[in-house]
Amino acid sequence: MFYGYVRLPIMARRLPLLLLLWLFTDIYFFQAVKTLTDNPFIHTAYRLIDFILIGGMIAVIFLRRSGKTAQSLIAALMAFMLLTFVPRLFSLPVLLIEDITRFFRGIPMRALWVSELTMALAAVIFLVVLFGITRGRHFYRVRRETLFFPDLPEAFDGFTITQLSDIHSGSFSSNTGVQKGLDLVNAQASDLVLFTGDLVNNKASEMDRWITAFSKLTAAYGKFSVLGNHDYGDYVRWESETEKQDNLVRLKQVHGDIGFRLLLNQFISIKKDGQAINLIGVENWGKGGFHKYGDLGKAAAGLPEDSFNILMSHDPSHWDAVTLGHHQHIHLTLAGHTHGMQFGIELFGFKWSPIKYIYKQWAGLYEQAGKYLYVNRGFGFLGLKGRIGMWPEVAVITLKRLTM
Repeated sequence: MFYGYVRLPIMARRLPLLLLLWLFTDIYFFQAVKTLTDNPFIHTAYRLIDFILIGGMIAVIFLRRSGKTAQSLIAALMAFMLLTFVPRLFSLPVLLIEDITRFFRGIPMRALWVSELTMALAAVIFLVVLFGITRGRHFYRVRRETLFFPDLPEAFDGFTITQLSDIHSGSFSSNTGVQKGLDLVNAQASDLVLFTGDLVNNKASEMDRWITAFSKLTAAYGKFSVLGNHDYGDYVRWESETEKQDNLVRLKQVHGDIGFRLLLNQFISIKKDGQAINLIGVENWGKGGFHKYGDLGKAAAGLPEDSFNILMSHDPSHWDAVTLGHHQHIHLTLAGHTHGMQFGIELFGFKWSPIKYIYKQWAGLYEQAGKYLYVNRGFGFLGLKGRIGMWPEVAVITLKRLTM
């Protein structure tokens, strides 16, 4: 996979499989092209696109992936591959259905109208992908959830939380685009603003340009944050361990510069009208090779019994592995990390992305035994400089007291 939640070397290891799948769809889709036209110029152009993409894949395998040239090549390759692969993949069922019927009909020539339908469907999907690559990175959506709890303190009935996650400031280039999202956050006028990790891609300096803009986020009861896997500088080569640690120290300072109180395996009480709820923040903890800096036991030490608790934990795998079994009841966990893979489909309640085959909880709201997890699709982007179907998100959660 190739976004923020899986390291880039894994992409290189899976390139042969991706290449085989891409070649299959390419050859199969070409049957529709040949049915529609025998123009040699169009056939040559079709093959030229193949050679460019295959050459890019080979270059990614052999280039040093931490260099800027390689990173730019990877981003361009992702966009190019999605533009060519996704339209063909989602339109191929039309050809497949025709071939099944052709088999039972003695394998006659392909019908012209079927190839036309295949091409029209591919064109529509191409435009959707093109929009995602060119405009999707700042196509912010507000997603709202109202959660009911019987033990929510009365003073917090109707309390609102705006959650941001996965800012990845090192990927930003448009001041106007980013400000559009920040204005949307402030427009929610929530009681709390909570950020669940990955402020940068690798280095604290990536945030320098954006400190002023993000510092203008407002919330009546404060702004709080935790660290994500990218915030530790684990995915970039440093001259020394000291340089890496200095970067982390600076990153923690940046959280303060933009007005966020960074919670490092600790909790804080939010008080209102003489009552309180607890906000817990753990450092990054993830399965599948990610570091386990988070310590929920340490963070929750000293929590009052029967208190109302909200946890910020960057990686949603922490919920199943640790949070659900913790002796202290965690009413709501807020996570991010997956980005919804920055690619998927969400229509009329249907939700799908390839990331679902890696993460059990990957986008939106989940519930188990009266405990809730909300996985934010992310504010920013990484790798692919766009979002297709999984739009950048500002989540607004309203807490309500359930009356019997």
